[in-house]
Amino acid sequence: MPINEKEILKVISETLQRGTPVNGDTRPLSESYVVQAKKYDINTDMLSEKAIAANIENLQAYVEALNDVSAKLDSVDRSEANDRDSSFRGIKQEEAYNLNGSFLTAYYFDNIADPTSKITMDSLAYMRLARDFGTFEDWQKDFIACGMAARDGWVCTVYNGFIDRYINIFVDSNDVGIPMNSYPVVVMSVQERAYFRDYLNDRRKYIFAMMKELNWNLVEMRIRRADKLAKILSEGLGSEK
Repeated sequence: MPINEKEILKVISETLQRGTPVNGDTRPLSESYVVQAKKYDINTDMLSEKAIAANIENLQAYVEALNDVSAKLDSVDRSEANDRDSSFRGIKQEEAYNLNGSFLTAYYFDNIADPTSKITMDSLAYMRLARDFGTFEDWQKDFIACGMAARDGWVCTVYNGFIDRYINIFVDSNDVGIPMNSYPVVVMSVQERAYFRDYLNDRRKYIFAMMKELNWNLVEMRIRRADKLAKILSEGLGSEK
C-alpha cells in the first residue's frame, strides 16, 4: 500500500531532525533558522576527557557559527550574487560547512562510546551491510579504507537514494565529497582534533578503537529510517531512475 502524504512528511521530519524551535516558535523554517547543540556525556576509555571536551567545544563552535550564518542570510543582497566575488556565495559556503560540521559531529557523538557494543547477524544493520558489501567484514574493510583516505574530515556509511543501497564515503573537511541523496547511518570523525591528542598520527588505531564501541542499537534505528526513506522514494514520491 502506498504511503500517504502525512506519513511521508512525518518520516522526512523525523529523519532530518530539524533544529529545535526557539521560545515556542512553531512556524515553518524559512531561510533563517536556529539550531541547538545537544548536551553530551560521553563515557569511553577510547578517548581521553580532554579530547572529548575539545570535540564538544568544537560542536558548540559549529552551532554558533551556523546560527550566525543563518542570521546573515536574512539580510544578504541576493541581487549581486555571482560566482567570483559574492557575499551571498561566501555565506552559502559557510552554511554548508557549519551545517555539516554541526550535524556530523552530533551523529558521531550519538553512535560512539557504547562499551557493550554488539551486532547480531539477524539485525537489520548486519543484513543490510552484508547485502550491499558482500559480507559484513567487507563493509568493515571498506569503511576503514575510506577513513584512512579522508583529508581531515569524516568517514560515513550512508544510504544513497539514487542507487538504492548503502555505500561508504569520505568527506574532506566538512563539505567536500558528499554524494547527493545520502542519509548517514554510521558517522566517524577523522579530523585530527578528534584523535591526535590520544593517538598522535596513528589514525588507523583510532578508527579501530571507535569501531569497537559503535552503538549498533542506534545504527539499527537509523537503518530502519533509511528503509522508510527508500520506500518513500520508490512508492510515495515516485522513482526517476
